[in-house]
Amino acid sequence: MRAYSRLALRIAVAVAAAATAGTTLAAPSCGTDPVVLNSYFETGFPLPTRLAEEFTRQFPNVTFDIKEDQFANLMENSPRVLAGDNAPDLIRLPSISDLVVDGLLKNLDGYFTDFGWDKFPPSQLVQLRIHESGRPRGEGSLFAMGLNYSLTGVFYNKTLAAQVGMTEPPQTLAELDALLEKAKAAGIQPIQEWNAPNAGLAFPLQNLMGAYGDPTPINDWIFQKPGATIDTPANLQAAQHLEKWIKAGYFPADANSLDYGANMGRFIGGTGLFLFNGDWESGNLDKQMAGNAGFFLMPPATAGGKHAAMSAPLTYGIGAKAKNPDCAAFFLNWVATNPDARRINVDVGGSNPGGPPDLPIPPVAPGSVTEATLAAGNVLAGDNGAMDFIANATGAIFAEGWTPQLQLLVGGRTDAASVLKQVQAEYEKQLAR
Repeated sequence: MRAYSRLALRIAVAVAAAATAGTTLAAPSCGTDPVVLNSYFETGFPLPTRLAEEFTRQFPNVTFDIKEDQFANLMENSPRVLAGDNAPDLIRLPSISDLVVDGLLKNLDGYFTDFGWDKFPPSQLVQLRIHESGRPRGEGSLFAMGLNYSLTGVFYNKTLAAQVGMTEPPQTLAELDALLEKAKAAGIQPIQEWNAPNAGLAFPLQNLMGAYGDPTPINDWIFQKPGATIDTPANLQAAQHLEKWIKAGYFPADANSLDYGANMGRFIGGTGLFLFNGDWESGNLDKQMAGNAGFFLMPPATAGGKHAAMSAPLTYGIGAKAKNPDCAAFFLNWVATNPDARRINVDVGGSNPGGPPDLPIPPVAPGSVTEATLAAGNVLAGDNGAMDFIANATGAIFAEGWTPQLQLLVGGRTDAASVLKQVQAEYEKQLAR
């Protein structure tokens, strides 16, 4: 009898295998029953909400319960929110290392296989991989995805540029310096930049780091490679150059009390020749400053040098305790592959939507800021100059390292060398916790 049972079992398994041979199991989806995706987005950025609205239009059984918070608060509150009883299905992630160590993010390796994310360029996902021990980043399992893939550079006001004789973007750092000096002499605000409640001056600083040195040591530091330091000779040159700009009065006098929204309002209103920021503002500037805004990558320190810039995914993860992880993963895949989602990503987000390289980039208006930022992305890729954001090295380095030190630098209460030393000390303290 037992022999017959074993034979019957083998036959049943063989029949089942034959029945499924040559078929592909369905990837995870949102199903047809009502689903509410608990979502934690970043304040001031309409892209995720616009994508959520389009997703609900296409999949009416899925709605989004959206909560929003400032970037600095996201960094501080993400562990508590993810550890709670109502953990988000989707959450904006400024940093992932500590969250992985604490077991608060869902490992996405299974979805990588289910959705065929192996067709995505590996460089799109490398910043989202991390060893289960929390370091280094750039290797190990996948714990997040990007809603798009952005880069930072320099926006400029075309009317003001004409007033200082700028006929084309500067090709070297010295040419940029000369334009800043002309703007100051003409009574034009040279750089419109915020520095509260978190340090917007981290944007020009990292651009300067890319102008002076290779991005690899910076990425090593952000990815928490053993022995990495931000206090390098090239980065010291960059920080000293930033300090020179501060002392020359190229930034707003009230930068330390100026927040992101107010700063954007000033630039859109016509104050400021240059603005260091990211391509997520491209669509906004195409509407608010139609025909009067341009963009260029930070020029290198020496003529003919390669370009480097912060270029990172708009990082979103799924809570380890999320109630609807499959639907959340389906949404992340849809964002990268659906034609309407990709169009929204370019029109609203102004950034490369990523995804498989054989998918076309949605068309944009000729001469637009968005066209300029997308073209800059191709230049950056050719120069292999992408860096993650220095604020993402640890969950607290932006709030406890860069922001206070750069605010002290603007206030004249520290110097460039001390900024790097203090940030490195804070970094090592945080890694030792």
